[in-house]
Amino acid sequence: MKITRLLGLGLAILLGLTACGGGGSGQDNGKVSLRMTIWTNNADHLKLFNGIADEYRRTHPNVTSIRFDPLPVETYSTALTTQIAGGNPPDLAWILENTAPDFVASHALRPLDDTLRKYPGYQYGDLADGPTRLWRQDGKLYAYPFSTSPFGVFVNTDLFKKAGQKRPAAGWTWDQAVAAASAVHQRTGKAGLVVRDFDYKAWDNLATVWGGWGAEAWSEDGRTCGFTKPQMVQAMTFLHKAIFDQKAMPGPGTSPDFFAGDAAMTITQISRAALLKGAKFHWDLVPLPAGPNGAYNVIGQGGIGVLKKSEHADAAADFLAFFTDPANSAKLAQYFPPPRKSLLTAGALAKSNPLLSSEQLQKVVIDGVANGRVKPNHTSDAEIVQTVRAALDPLWRPGADIPKVMASVCGSVQPLLAK
Repeated sequence: MKITRLLGLGLAILLGLTACGGGGSGQDNGKVSLRMTIWTNNADHLKLFNGIADEYRRTHPNVTSIRFDPLPVETYSTALTTQIAGGNPPDLAWILENTAPDFVASHALRPLDDTLRKYPGYQYGDLADGPTRLWRQDGKLYAYPFSTSPFGVFVNTDLFKKAGQKRPAAGWTWDQAVAAASAVHQRTGKAGLVVRDFDYKAWDNLATVWGGWGAEAWSEDGRTCGFTKPQMVQAMTFLHKAIFDQKAMPGPGTSPDFFAGDAAMTITQISRAALLKGAKFHWDLVPLPAGPNGAYNVIGQGGIGVLKKSEHADAAADFLAFFTDPANSAKLAQYFPPPRKSLLTAGALAKSNPLLSSEQLQKVVIDGVANGRVKPNHTSDAEIVQTVRAALDPLWRPGADIPKVMASVCGSVQPLLAK
């Protein structure tokens, strides 16, 4: 089959085909080169990863190289599945939470439990149940959730001061956030609030907003569309007003960068704090604003899995164990909150996150991991995501009929959810 035709079958079917197909034996008796696909090309991240890899290779001379292969996050899953379909799978891969159900259900990944339990000093029992839940099936762990990263709001306090706005305080609300964002835009010309990586395409990032209304994209069992529920209609009405009436959020076609000083606030994960090193403005990190449904937390996750089709699956799993052992998890924690109970304390995280205070780490990270809901995810995610995105397009214009658009979303996606 051609790659394009394979991709058209959907991620779940594609992964199922590749999992059943041939591959390497997984046994590593000679020289080994490993490749891990990732979605970051941040220089500090890569320096850390390469340092861990170099340390591993010093005690594993048969591993001649370990290469980290950055792919654009916007097209990451497509690029990864293209490599798999083309017969060039990586040995290890980062996996986004929205494709986790397909990767796990397809058994395209090598179970990790035995390797991690037996690895010297790994402390497998230190892994928390909540962060690993998405990556398990039938009692087996198919990927290690190296990053369980809550969303928070980064605030440019200089712009708040310039616009005469009070800094966000404990218990702040969405009404207050939008009022402040609107005032900043009106008085400084800068953008108010940016939902980073949304860009009127990646709609699942809006879970960081609609969670305040208790809205969900679909039911807990994934079979019933939630876009026509009153909570979702109310949340989307609030969002639409903030964009087009209050000018609190930049409209379609504009992409102001908070980290360059172009916006008063941005909703994103704490791993972005690295971008504030050497920032030329004062800033803060606060929890998501409370909505009509009260306080809430949203988390995004990234897992690392070993592809069954890897020619060096044993070596890849062994390196994954080293990469995520207690010592290296502590190093990675400065960018990627780990699933280890021993490291999920403000004191432990403060050691590797010098840019963030213990209070920020407790309120945004620790509390977020403990109570957060993972962003929307579903089997056949790629088809569902594109269907919802297309159905939402009419919403992003002034005067949109919001209930009508929400009904259109459910009309389009419900048949996919019910499969």
